[in-house]
Amino acid sequence: MKTAIVHDWLPVIGGAEKVLEEIHRSFPGKIFTLMINEDAIRDTYFSICDIKTSFIDRLPFAKKKYRSYLPLFPMAVEQFNLAEYDLVISSSYAVAKGALTNPNQLHICYCHSPIRYAWDLYQQYLVGANLKKGVKGVLAKLVLHYIRLWDASTVNRVDHFVANSNYIARRIKKLYNREATVIYPPVDVNKFDYKVEKEDFYLAASRMVPYKRIDLIVEAFAMMPDKKLVVIGEGPDYDKIKSKAKNNVILLGYQPFEVLKDYMQRAKAFIFAAEEDFGIIPVEAQACGTPVIAFGKGGSLETVNNSTGIFFDQQTTTSIINAVLKFEENILKFDKYQIRLNAERFSKERFNKQLQEFVHDKYQEFKQEEVAAII
Repeated sequence: MKTAIVHDWLPVIGGAEKVLEEIHRSFPGKIFTLMINEDAIRDTYFSICDIKTSFIDRLPFAKKKYRSYLPLFPMAVEQFNLAEYDLVISSSYAVAKGALTNPNQLHICYCHSPIRYAWDLYQQYLVGANLKKGVKGVLAKLVLHYIRLWDASTVNRVDHFVANSNYIARRIKKLYNREATVIYPPVDVNKFDYKVEKEDFYLAASRMVPYKRIDLIVEAFAMMPDKKLVVIGEGPDYDKIKSKAKNNVILLGYQPFEVLKDYMQRAKAFIFAAEEDFGIIPVEAQACGTPVIAFGKGGSLETVNNSTGIFFDQQTTTSIINAVLKFEENILKFDKYQIRLNAERFSKERFNKQLQEFVHDKYQEFKQEEVAAII
């Protein structure tokens, strides 16, 4: 199978890019993406890959302000010429699934999520970006309306959907009326060392953007001055979050992997307040034998259980505080080894095996249907 992989964009190496790497390892081929930040991928797996970018990559300020070109994304992804490939795998959380293919090609979409800011996070996005009113608000609503219409129109360009969690499979069914097979993302659990001895601090780590709700975690610990919180990460909300921190909250900003791993191994518990599609980092924390205190919606319900962590049911400071107190009351019940075993369910080896079997099975079915149509 001559394979093309279509990915939305490559400005940073995040969770979706870790999935993209493993897809490419299983099915090596040319990668098509709207734009790429060469500085971000330098010395990474992608620095040696054959990557084709769209015209978005050559527009002014595209390396940093690529989201400003959102109205052009549908046209950009449709310009990729994929005609020579037998298999197209799209790694999509925005527009990659809209790539154009022909009837002789099999298109499998690994869907991280339907476009959240155009669908279920639409109102939250408008409020967070201060776009509910005014001329800019009207323009934003028009653009997102167009994106929704285009996104819905591309559903049948995909032959088979793969979802990264049951949560996303349900969203695919609701928004696209399509069934999806669940293959959990790969987590490199072997890069994290299981550690029994923990220290007296909590850890949160994430890119600081609104939906991650790091602000709520910091606010909650500001109300618990006897408990220490370490926060790792950077992003547009960093200054706002820093202004909420008290003396018991330490913000370290961006840290290299080895520093993050060290804190993750030593933390009493990892706190996660986002409603994520899957959420790789809570699994990485569990790979260190570290319990997780998580918001009880989204992918966390599939990666954390009552033996490996505590859930809180609302994204509020009160709910987080109550969960921390409940965790401390039950801290002795958490078996660090069992927590590590739970993380191993999401290994890279498991992902590659499941994806390869799924793609090969669907490709064989596709070729058989092709032969039957000729006969």
